[in-house]
Parts: sequence; C-alpha cells; structure tokens
Amino acid sequence: MSLASRNKIDVTVSIAADVIAAVEIVPRARPPLAWLFAGKQASSVLEGLPRLFALCAAAQQSALLAAIEAAREEEIILATKQHRITLVVAERIAELLRGLFVGHLTPNVGSAAAVRSVMHGISVFIGSEQPIRGPARREAIARIGAAMAALGITREAGALKSGSPFALRIAELDEVDLKSISIEHSFLSVADDRNIVERLLADDDTFCCCPDLEGHAPETGPLARQMTRDRLPPGRPGAVERLMARITEMVRLCAWLEAGAHLESAEHGIIESYRLGPGRAAAAVECARGRLYHAVELDPRGRISHFEFLAPTEWNFHRCGPLVRGLRGAVLTARPH
Repeated sequence: MSLASRNKIDVTVSIAADVIAAVEIVPRARPPLAWLFAGKQASSVLEGLPRLFALCAAAQQSALLAAIEAAREEEIILATKQHRITLVVAERIAELLRGLFVGHLTPNVGSAAAVRSVMHGISVFIGSEQPIRGPARREAIARIGAAMAALGITREAGALKSGSPFALRIAELDEVDLKSISIEHSFLSVADDRNIVERLLADDDTFCCCPDLEGHAPETGPLARQMTRDRLPPGRPGAVERLMARITEMVRLCAWLEAGAHLESAEHGIIESYRLGPGRAAAAVECARGRLYHAVELDPRGRISHFEFLAPTEWNFHRCGPLVRGLRGAVLTARPH
C-alpha cells in the first residue's frame, strides 16, 4: 500500500446567505506505522524513518529517538540535546517558510530567490550530524538574515516592511473578513503531554485517530504556541493572525540560532520524553505544524512490540477541531475600500 496515496483530507464547506452553515471533514487514513514497525529493531526503524515522512523528518526522527532512549532508560548529554533542538528549530523555519511561500507567495516570482536562499542557509544546520560552528555557521546565519530581509521580514517580531511581499499579502487577506460570534478556543501545550502520552499505548487506537482532551480538540501549531507563550487573550483568530503568528515565530527562531542556539534559552518543551514503565516511553516534539507525539514499547531484545504516533494533523483537522469551530457560523463580508 502506498502511504502517500491515502494521505489526504476532504473538507466540505456549506454556505447559506453568506453564512458558513456547516463544515464537514473526512480525516486522512493514517499511515500504518504500528504495523510496519512491529518486531523490528529500533535502530533499523530510526534509519528508515526519514524515507517515510516528506514533512518534518527531523522532528519525526527526534521524537522516535527520544521515546526509544527513554524506554531504554538512557541518559542523553546536554550537547546532544542542544544539537537535536537546533535541528528541529532549523527544520521548523524551513517548513514554515515553505508553507508560507506555497500558500501565499507562489505567484510572486521575485520571492522565490529569497526563499531558496533561506533554504540553503537552513540546509547547513539540517544536513550536519555535528553542531555547525565558525565561518560556516556565520555565513549560514548571514544568508538567512539577508533573505528574510528581502522578503520584508524585519528583526522586530510582528513588523513587516511596507510594500514587501508579505505586507501586500496581509493587505489582501484583510480585504475579506469573517464576521463571527465569539467562541471558546483552546491550545495544545506541553502541559497536556502527560495526559496524552498515557493514552497513546492503550489497547484501543481510537485515541490516536481521533484524539480529544476531555471531549475537546485543541489547536496546535504557531498560533497555539504564540497564544500559550505570550498568554494572549482568547479570541477568534483569522487568516491574518495565523499568518502573522508564523512569520513572528520564524523571526524568533532565527534570532535564537543567531544568538548561539543555547540550550538554556531554547523554547520550553520543544523536545520532551516520558517514561511510562519498563520498556515503555513516549516523546513530544514541537514541529512546524504543531506538537508531535511518538510512543514505543520495546521487548527484552530491544525490538519494537508496540508503536503509536499522534501528529498535529489529527488535532487541527479533527471533525470537531479548530478549523470547524473557526469557520462554522462565520459571515462572509467584503470590506469596503
């Protein structure tokens, strides 16, 4: 079976009199990783993992590696932790920018060169098995900074250069508004980890396909991280707020790399692991799309006897999740010029 052929989500929006009356989501069929990994040595699974994931491969590998190490009760030195976090951060910048370009700037040919330049600089961090230092690091940081400036993204979080590609895109999005009633909005965070990981290896895998926290599906991703970190008041964020959250996060992550990528100043909870019993453990990693979970159970010979994963997709595209809540009942209006 092809893993990619079934990896799609169907979203149907019903509109009546300029009001979004209903939003229906048919979730994707998750790849059968539990079946693929069963009975295999953990080391062989780790080697093949990047070939299974086109997106966020470093985050996926970091999550599985952290879970396996916790199941083995291995202690990881600080330098290794720092390097892994750097890989996850670099990949997150690349994935956020890729998503922004594909979703918002594809028609803008002039932005393509700047995007390629950022990707080239990021590849220096992602493609290395050892921490990058010296001239290579300084050159990569300088390349990333110059390319971000070319896109109009300033060092000041939340500020865009007037007339830049992203500033113009923000203006376009601001032309169309969704008038909506206030709704309760919740965001996934590291505080939810223990509740989630203790359910991952349960006999019933329903939770991994259709997760919930006390019957609710919170949002995860850049906006959730911003809301949780900055303790912003709840509201009904729209396309502009979500786009700005991604741009602001890129600025913050680039600043962390430029400042030396020190472990003590790393994002809280970016990689966490949890021991769940003998040979059982789980890990959580903040990737571009949101919080990712892996859980493993190892047999006495170190083979994987049970594996489960929970991707951000299952939260954000939940049948009762943030996309449905954010759209249902909204009124489509055109702002006057």
